[in-house]
Amino acid sequence: MFEIFIITVLIIAIGMAFLCVKLFLPGHRGFSSQHIHDSEALKEKGIHCVMDQDREMRSKKKN
Repeated sequence: MFEIFIITVLIIAIGMAFLCVKLFLPGHRGFSSQHIHDSEALKEKGIHCVMDQDREMRSKKKN
């Protein structure tokens, strides 16, 4: 039982270390934004937030 607990804690610690590596590297300020409106590639394709798309469609129906 104790061996399983130690292995579990070790796996979690290794996972947390991998998640935190990017934060500790010099020159990096953290994780990049995951929001759609912050992605240049999606902007070039004309893809934007579903809330903005909904707002556009509702304004078209009113006019």
